[in-house]
Amino acid sequence: MPARRVAAAVALAALASLLAVNAARADGPAISTPGAPTVVANEPHQLTLSWAPSAWVEPGAEQPINYEVQVPLGPNTYRFLGSTTDTTITLTDLAPGTTYRIGVAARALGGYSDTSPTTTVRTAAGRATVSYLNLDWSPTNNQIQHLLKVTNTGTGPLDLSTVRLRYHLRFEGANTSLVPNCDWAALGCDRIRQTVQFFIPPGAPSALTTPAPPGPPPGTPVPGWVELTFTDGTLAPGQSTGPIQLRHHRHSWSNIDERDDPSWLAATGQWTDNGRITLDVDEVREFGDTYS
Repeated sequence: MPARRVAAAVALAALASLLAVNAARADGPAISTPGAPTVVANEPHQLTLSWAPSAWVEPGAEQPINYEVQVPLGPNTYRFLGSTTDTTITLTDLAPGTTYRIGVAARALGGYSDTSPTTTVRTAAGRATVSYLNLDWSPTNNQIQHLLKVTNTGTGPLDLSTVRLRYHLRFEGANTSLVPNCDWAALGCDRIRQTVQFFIPPGAPSALTTPAPPGPPPGTPVPGWVELTFTDGTLAPGQSTGPIQLRHHRHSWSNIDERDDPSWLAATGQWTDNGRITLDVDEVREFGDTYS
């Protein structure tokens, strides 16, 4: 066969191969799905994961594969936790004593994979945990009512004056009016301090602003929290504060919709460790993550 025909045949074959690869990649991800992450080590403030590697679906000009570790938050929405070119990673920014649902996706120049099946893991407990009992079976009435309890899960005494809890909520309609109450506490309500904090987005209306500035519609929720601190007290390892009964309402006693509050859990009549209530000790997160 003449040289020109040979060269043409080789070129056509290469083009056909390239088109076939591109067609295959157009029908689906170019990289196979990595394995679900498995827990290698689980210690307070440190979680090590590993997974089976991905591979390119079609041979060719493969690029190095990078793995992204993430928490699925919704359709095509993820919280990024870390990335690596290895199949093992150690995460150090997760809250202790908190449940996470973690997946892995592969990315590369010119290709990607589907996200792996997720693995649910509860990180090892830190110095304290928060237990929660919802007392309100109607999440749309005019009060927020629940019990909280702090337990020392560390190995040494816990100085309560260094502890800070935050119950995270959203003020619907930008109505940031809220009166926090302590109805009863095993250690005494006089040793508990509560403050309300909120963060009005730029341009969002506020019930305290007249006239309302231009911005999002009046129904825009405003994020915030009720912060709880202690004046004094010490817990031995394994000891708890006992129940703290809290009740909050608006000045007008108008209804509050709790269902979109990050820290709210539907009433079950049972105590549960609520990882959506955050707890810090000496400004270090020891429990809870609203984006877990």
